[in-house]
Amino acid sequence: MSVAIITGASRGLGLALAAGLSAAGWRLVLDARGASALADAARSLAGEVIAVPGDITDPEHRAELHAAAASLGGADLLVNNAGALGPSPLPRVADHPLDALRDVFEVNVVGLLGLTQLVLPDLRERAGVLLNISSDAAVEGYPGWGGYGASKAAVEQLSRVLAAEEPGVRVWWADPGDLRTQMHQDAYPGEDITDRPLPETVVPAVLKLLANRPESGRVRLPELV
Repeated sequence: MSVAIITGASRGLGLALAAGLSAAGWRLVLDARGASALADAARSLAGEVIAVPGDITDPEHRAELHAAAASLGGADLLVNNAGALGPSPLPRVADHPLDALRDVFEVNVVGLLGLTQLVLPDLRERAGVLLNISSDAAVEGYPGWGGYGASKAAVEQLSRVLAAEEPGVRVWWADPGDLRTQMHQDAYPGEDITDRPLPETVVPAVLKLLANRPESGRVRLPELV
């Protein structure tokens, strides 16, 4: 059976992907900062699941995730879904606190790349898949989204270069669209976001990617559903 590491898997898109992959027979290694919420998420899933709570910016935690996947035979798929939004309400670029921006980049870019570097040898060996969750904020100029969007733009460029450097690995950077998640609610405090689709709606798109294995590149998940 195939093995996947999914970060940020205690809620939202990460948990929805975990449920979809679990139902499809994948063995999972799940990460999130909140130990209790992650344990609840793991208990809700069928099949073999290893929950490893911790912070993706911590090198020891990244090593624990890699070791957990190795105990299952090695990762065939890494889903870099964990992310930090930054201050809420979202500040203008002119007012964005620099310490907060560093924190966003530490999670969304540096932590992501650190885990990717650890897992890449397994993905090369298995002709595996790297799936980096991006955002339309990486390519569009939405007021208030400068810090988060800049971090996702960095993720997209890292992904683009990795795709060129790692021909034996499928590298997809995926825009899931606006979804009804806690992060999206935090971006719009006090607003009603129930008109956004649930994260589960884009899970079939990821399963389709894994089944069809198109060339590495940027994908918009709603367009594949």
